[in-house]
Amino acid sequence: MRLRRFSLVLLLSLGSVALHAQDLATTCHATSSYDLTLAPDHLLFDRPQPMPHRVELRDGNLRTDGANVQLRAEDQDRLALFERDLRALEPRAKAVATRGVDLLASAMHDEGTRLSLDSDTRAELDRRVAARAAEFKQRIVASHSTHDWQGNLADQYANQLASDLMPLLANDLGQQALNAAMTGDLQAAANLRDTAADLTTQLRPRLEQRMQALAPQIQALCPAVQQLAELQQGIRGADGQPLNLLQVGQ
Repeated sequence: MRLRRFSLVLLLSLGSVALHAQDLATTCHATSSYDLTLAPDHLLFDRPQPMPHRVELRDGNLRTDGANVQLRAEDQDRLALFERDLRALEPRAKAVATRGVDLLASAMHDEGTRLSLDSDTRAELDRRVAARAAEFKQRIVASHSTHDWQGNLADQYANQLASDLMPLLANDLGQQALNAAMTGDLQAAANLRDTAADLTTQLRPRLEQRMQALAPQIQALCPAVQQLAELQQGIRGADGQPLNLLQVGQ
C-alpha cells in the first residue's frame, strides 16, 4: 500500500530549487493511501489498491466501490461533520501554500539585493519570479484534488524556476567578476566566480531557512487534521473493514 501525504488538495511541499518546506506529513504526521477530490456535492477518496478503490462521502452518506453502506445515525452525523470540517480545512491549507509562494518570491528578491546585482538584472529577476509565482498560485486556487499534484509537480515548478533564474544570476556575477578583474581586483573577481559556481548549493539552504517561517502556520492545521482522524474512527465500509481514510501517527 502506498501512503500519500494527506495534504487536502495540494502538497504543501512548496518547491524552491528542489527544497521541501515542512508539510502536513512531517508536521502533523498525517498520511493517507488515497487521493482526494473535493467535488461540489461530495468527497471522493480513490486509490488503485487495495479495496475499496473508491470511497464517496455525501452529506453523511457513504458509498464504497459503488455500494451504499448502511450507517447508524450517529455515524452519518460524524461523516457529515468530517466532510464539513475537511472542506473548511481546504482554504486554510491553500492560504499556507500561497504564503509559501510569497515567501519564496520575497527570498529571491532579497538574494538579488545580497548579490549586488545590476538594477536591470534585479528587475528581470523580480519579473520572472513574479510570473512563476502567479502561475503557481493560480494552480493552487484552481486545484481541488491531489491528482493535480502527482509526479512532484511542486518540484517541477521549482526546477523550472531554477533553470529560468540561475543563468540570469550567474551571468550577472560573471560580468561583475570581469569588471573587477579589469580594474585589477583579482581577489574580488575570484570571489565572484566562486559565488557564481556555488550559487545553487549555497542558495538552497538560505531559501530553506526562509521557508521555515511556514512551520507555525502548518502546525496550526494539525488539530483540525487530528479531529478528522478521530471522526472517521469506527466507521466501516461495505466490506466491514474500517475506512482508514486518514492515519495520524505520533
